[in-house]
Amino acid sequence: MIFYLSLFFSFLYFKIARVYKKEEKSNMNFWVQNLIVAVAIIALLVYGFMNETWYVLLIVAYLFFIAASLMVSAVQLGIFIDGKPFVKISHLYKTLALLGMLISFADLYLWGI
Repeated sequence: MIFYLSLFFSFLYFKIARVYKKEEKSNMNFWVQNLIVAVAIIALLVYGFMNETWYVLLIVAYLFFIAASLMVSAVQLGIFIDGKPFVKISHLYKTLALLGMLISFADLYLWGI
C-alpha cells in the first residue's frame, strides 16, 4: 500500500513541479529538491519492478499518471465555492516540499534503510 501511495504522489509531485516550472521563476533550491525527489522516484520504480508484477505496475502507473494530470488540471481551471476559489494553484506549490519528503521517506521505508 505504501508503494502505490508513494507512486501516485510521485506522479502528482512532478505534475505540480512541471506547472511550477512553466508559471514561476525557478531557483537553485527548486532544482535540488527536484533532483533529490527524482532519485527517490527512480529507486521507487526499481523497488516496484523487483517486488511487483511488471504489467500490473505499468497499468497502475498509467492510471496514476492520468489521475494526477486530471487533478492538477482541475485545480488550474479552478474549483469555486460561492465565487471564491476553493483550492488555488499556490496551495499546490506549497505542498511540493511535503510531497517530496513523503516520497523520499516512503522510499527509505520500503528499502529498509
